[in-house]
Amino acid sequence: MDKNIVLIGMPGAGKTTIGYELSKKLSMNFIDADRYIEENEKISISSMFEVGEEYFRQVESKYIKELSKLNSTVIATGGGVINNENNMIMLKNSSVIIYINRKIDDIVKDIDISNRPLLKNNRDRLYELFKERHHLYQKYCDTEILNDSDILNIVDKISIYLAMQDI
Repeated sequence: MDKNIVLIGMPGAGKTTIGYELSKKLSMNFIDADRYIEENEKISISSMFEVGEEYFRQVESKYIKELSKLNSTVIATGGGVINNENNMIMLKNSSVIIYINRKIDDIVKDIDISNRPLLKNNRDRLYELFKERHHLYQKYCDTEILNDSDILNIVDKISIYLAMQDI
């Protein structure tokens, strides 16, 4: 497969875990965009957010541009990547975009918010973020996969979708 597979969705939806397992199944490279940003900037995302969310979003866009030039890579994005239309246009040109949708109540129950700057010890902020972002996830995705079962089942659902689309 020459195209990338880009996973979008809420923080805690399972993008990184699903992406890693999907990359193994499809024998593709895997990149977690947030980790990629931290490794290249040599600073944590939380520290970037201390400078300001706008600063982080500029840095994020710089690396999304780089990642969008790859091929045959599964990319798990940060939850807010959809807030910048240019990010999504760049990704859409080289990728199949899959929205990993997980019930927000399930995310709230088990998300580790300690390293998620937008949540800052406030799990309930997830409900607001979901309300702000859900329509954008749906707007930019090629398909939506509900993360409502075990990870390998979700990976199989994605694989079947890709095969049906002849991607």
